[in-house]
Amino acid sequence: MINWGFIGCGNVTEKKSGPAFRKVDGSDVVAVMRRDEELVKDYAQRHNIRKWYFNAYELINDTEVNAVYVSTPPGSHAEYAIAAMKVGKPVYVEKPMAASYEECVAMSEVAEKTGVPCFIAYYRRTLPYFLRVKQLVDSGEIGEILEVKIQFVIPPYETDLSRETLPWRVKKEIAGAGYFYDLASHQLDYLDFIFGEITEVSGTAKNVAGLYDVEDTVEGEWMHERGVKGRGHWEFAASVNERTDEIEIIGSKGTIRFSTFHFTPIVLNNASGDKILTEENPENIQFYLIQSIVNYLNGNGDYPVSDFRSATRTNWVMDKMLGNII
Repeated sequence: MINWGFIGCGNVTEKKSGPAFRKVDGSDVVAVMRRDEELVKDYAQRHNIRKWYFNAYELINDTEVNAVYVSTPPGSHAEYAIAAMKVGKPVYVEKPMAASYEECVAMSEVAEKTGVPCFIAYYRRTLPYFLRVKQLVDSGEIGEILEVKIQFVIPPYETDLSRETLPWRVKKEIAGAGYFYDLASHQLDYLDFIFGEITEVSGTAKNVAGLYDVEDTVEGEWMHERGVKGRGHWEFAASVNERTDEIEIIGSKGTIRFSTFHFTPIVLNNASGDKILTEENPENIQFYLIQSIVNYLNGNGDYPVSDFRSATRTNWVMDKMLGNII
């Protein structure tokens, strides 16, 4: 039985991830931690969790806890994941893996040295919607893959409009960067999954609107090890009516278009014309990845598809685009 302890129990754990840890066979949640006493007590009581802590290290050292889910903002991922691995407890870490490529390397070194599993919450690798896109690519529906393009454009969130209400996702000391780190990480990790490692990267990052101190516009170009070229444009402070969430895969015999966050129908265009495809998501969107991790830890399944190795690559790509790595 895998008995999880959660470090951090914010919004992501309410539906996206938290319930899945108990829906999966051979898994339970026995403790949670949050620095706010009232909030952690409320969370534990609402979810019938017996133990709650205000200190992460007390949870890590709880002998009943044998695996740790780190769902804090990225700025503390490395600290808590490394502490858990050093006492032999597997970790499942929210994405992005850490607040910098350098911190990812530190986590990876501990995972390699200790042999303790370290998985990262890039759950799109397990969702039927994205597996369908991969199947279309792998089966040759659009021929040889030549290029992939990402377009992601949204206006500012209401909380971005005042310095007093800025969310942690645009505070570098907490998030590592801005919304690019939070959202583009899913896209770039997924492309690593279907086209292989990204080996060449360039990019530019700007703060156009001046609403906060980190980037709000990013342009990137890259090359996958399979020879697929990539281009991306991310804009997080567009005008109010501008909204685009699209990835387009261009092949020698057609194209595939789909979204990352809105799960719009997949559009396959080839010699047969347009084909529209849809797929259902699980109620708790991280369910399939969590299930694969629990099965593996219980000795009943294959090694999961998202770990520290692939996630470290994603942070490297993002830091290269942002100019954090020369």
